[in-house]
Amino acid sequence: MALDGILLSKIIPQIRSALPLRIQKIQDVSGTELLFQTHGTGGKKQLLISCHSVYNRLLFTSRSYPVPYQPGNFVMVLRKYIEGGMITAIEQAELDRWCRMDILRRNNLGDEETLYLYIELMGKYANVVLASSDNRIIDALKRIPPFENSRRTIHPGALYPLTPSQNKKNPFTDHTIDPQKSLTAQFSGFSPFLSKEVEYRMSLGETFADIMKEIEESDSLYIAADKQEPVFHCLPLKSCGHNVCYPLFEGFDILYFRREEKERIRQVSGDINHFVNRQLKHLKQKLPRLIGELDEARDCEKWKKYGDLLFTWQVNDTKGSSSILLQDYETDQDIEVPLDPRLDGKGNARRAYQRYNKLKKGQTYLQEQIEITEEEISYFEGLLEQLDLADYDTAIEIQEELIRLGYLKNNQKKKKSGRRKKESKASVTEITTPEGIRISFGRNNYQNDELTWHIARRNEIWLHAKDYHGAHVVIHAEDPDENTMRAAANIAAFFSKGRQSSSVPVVYCPQRNLKKIPGAKPGTVQLGAYKMIYIDPDADQISSLGISF
Repeated sequence: MALDGILLSKIIPQIRSALPLRIQKIQDVSGTELLFQTHGTGGKKQLLISCHSVYNRLLFTSRSYPVPYQPGNFVMVLRKYIEGGMITAIEQAELDRWCRMDILRRNNLGDEETLYLYIELMGKYANVVLASSDNRIIDALKRIPPFENSRRTIHPGALYPLTPSQNKKNPFTDHTIDPQKSLTAQFSGFSPFLSKEVEYRMSLGETFADIMKEIEESDSLYIAADKQEPVFHCLPLKSCGHNVCYPLFEGFDILYFRREEKERIRQVSGDINHFVNRQLKHLKQKLPRLIGELDEARDCEKWKKYGDLLFTWQVNDTKGSSSILLQDYETDQDIEVPLDPRLDGKGNARRAYQRYNKLKKGQTYLQEQIEITEEEISYFEGLLEQLDLADYDTAIEIQEELIRLGYLKNNQKKKKSGRRKKESKASVTEITTPEGIRISFGRNNYQNDELTWHIARRNEIWLHAKDYHGAHVVIHAEDPDENTMRAAANIAAFFSKGRQSSSVPVVYCPQRNLKKIPGAKPGTVQLGAYKMIYIDPDADQISSLGISF
């Protein structure tokens, strides 16, 4: 569900009330999201502009957004022209889904000038356009050259084409309704969803004027589920059952943050999930071939028998024949001996012995390859589990892990040594239980390694779901109470492949009972003496502990 003009009309005044705002820094969160770090009389504020086809919006946000190392071209243009400038005004075009920001800045000569930032929140056509004081386009997030759309060209140097007025009535001032037309066709700012909600309320006896007054006075966002999809607006949604009410900007963050985070993971990390699945498919096709070759290698004695028979019966003339029938000197049964038609008897005997020696020696190699392949399958299956519940930072660390192990190429430009060193250290998740005991856990292999070998003390309790890929969990206490143990075991079970199961076995022991395996993949440990607890993974308890997933 996309933003409509009436909802945008509720957002604009809240942004306007914070003006003027100085733009201190401009960042791109993803290919469709811009983040402005601003400062005004009300302090620091983050202004998010999203041009996602579904999640497009404009709001102040308090969430922490990751930014890529290398900014995009449009962000570099914005930094050149308006970073350090002052947002002095913001105006919506009637009740349409676009608005204009006036940005006062000083040019290269030191003279003041006003640039315009047009924000178009029109679904799949959402865009941000920077224009000069004479409305010439400087650049745009999404360029539209003339050969794509001759009526509305969005390209540097072109005159910015204002979206034409729809010539509809303003629902806040004109309450006359034509029953022959839909509300969307009559009034500006009405989406099909809002039209449906208002018509439902009117069928219950409410007047159009009262509904519009309620919208005008609202500063909240109401979220409800309709056919499993969330719907929202700035008035209670009586046509959709249960509603949850939030402050306007907070509601948008709750509605979209996690969803767009998954989009960012795919955009910024280069779709690790696709790479891991491709590797798994290859390895799972390779494993049966290796097992078949090992079975054949273990049957190598027959080739020694073939060589012995050819020498025993003094076979010489075999050229042109693909096989020969010889009597086994041990069982007196006939055995069909395969031949190479190009070789004589002695040559075929030597060939049989060579094949025997090769298969015998190959058994060790094939067994090693099978073990390596099985370990690789287990490793990549573990990565899939981690990606399933990964946040942005966790996904980036998984990408870095694959680069360090040589699975992926590092296409990033080299960073400054200090920044790179700081970012290479994995950060684990830490919570504090109601009893005041700290629990830490890792969401990927490097976080697990950091927690187990560098953070955990020798006598602190370490937990992990038995026989499942999953999180390493550490209770930062030597003798935790039962509630803490069960909470930590629930974390270990939930953040593992067994989270959809019941009675998941979770092993636990002091950290001193663990041993690091030389040459093993990150996140792998060898257990010494341990105990076990069985737990039913409980998502509600995970949420009550303040853990996002």
